[in-house]
Amino acid sequence: MPIPDSRFPHVHAPLPIPDYVPSRRWSGGHRMTVFAWARQRALPSLPAPEACYFDTDTDARVLAHCNWQPRREAAPVLLLLHGLEGSSLAHYMRGIADKAFAAGFSVVRLNQRNCGGTEHLSRGLYHSGLTHDPLFLLRHLIDDEHVPAVVIAGYSLGGNLTLKLAGDLGTDAPPQLKAVCAVSPTMDLALCVDALERRTNVFYQWNFMRNLRARMRRKAALFPDVYDLAKLKGLWTVRGFDDAYTAPMSGFGTATRYYHEASSLRVVDRIRIPALILTAANDPFVPPEQFTRPEVEANPHVRVLITEDGGHCAFVSEPDPAHDGYWAEHAVVAWAKHHATTS
Repeated sequence: MPIPDSRFPHVHAPLPIPDYVPSRRWSGGHRMTVFAWARQRALPSLPAPEACYFDTDTDARVLAHCNWQPRREAAPVLLLLHGLEGSSLAHYMRGIADKAFAAGFSVVRLNQRNCGGTEHLSRGLYHSGLTHDPLFLLRHLIDDEHVPAVVIAGYSLGGNLTLKLAGDLGTDAPPQLKAVCAVSPTMDLALCVDALERRTNVFYQWNFMRNLRARMRRKAALFPDVYDLAKLKGLWTVRGFDDAYTAPMSGFGTATRYYHEASSLRVVDRIRIPALILTAANDPFVPPEQFTRPEVEANPHVRVLITEDGGHCAFVSEPDPAHDGYWAEHAVVAWAKHHATTS
């Protein structure tokens, strides 16, 4: 349900997605975020995926887990992008794939560089603005697989990538790219990192850094000439990690410049295909005010739904016989189906 007061002045016309009824048991930004992250999920109806490898650059190979419909050239595709330190096997990636495949989509779950156990496939790192790889897959799906329609959806960092890709393409977006959807996107990276550094968010920052530090050790073992582990000493913030590794290794120099150039907020005004943003007012580290900026509100192609509850990428709802309680996943598939089947 959209926030009813004037803090968020978007006027929402009816959207082709189900209404959100937050879970009463797991209500609250932190509580819902942690529950959705920690809960184990079995998805027995999702077929085993095909492992597909793509050489997206001279020094980069990525892995995508693909569930193809029997006639892939006739089925629309949902291309999914995970969040920071996630993978194609993240519960939300599998949850969306399960629902989308049942709805007639082929589903491509992309692992960003080094994610999903692929550190050995790429020398460099992924980052929040690296749209090169999903763009490569989009072109492959259109030019080589000849699919009729593609919708791209991303969570958190993947949501920023999704919106940035749509903005970078602008009026040059191929006609087969029908729509995009971003769930809890880190659209203003500097604002989100500031929020992550709040004392109340120490657990999230610790968890991200625990994974990033482990990944750097694996990268250094594989590419000792590239990665200097001395920089890891005493490094326990995402901002510090980006200043030491992500920004200089990706050509940005500093974290400040990286956050500016990689933020989809810079290009959201250029989006010219239907774009849906789903976010919660109580997201612990994706502040809702970024979604009411003029460059967002003035673009008629961009729809924003800010819910009162939902946490970060959680949106746990009351389950029923037709709904498993993961509202955002149902909403992504409904949005994709509406646009992929409409010219």
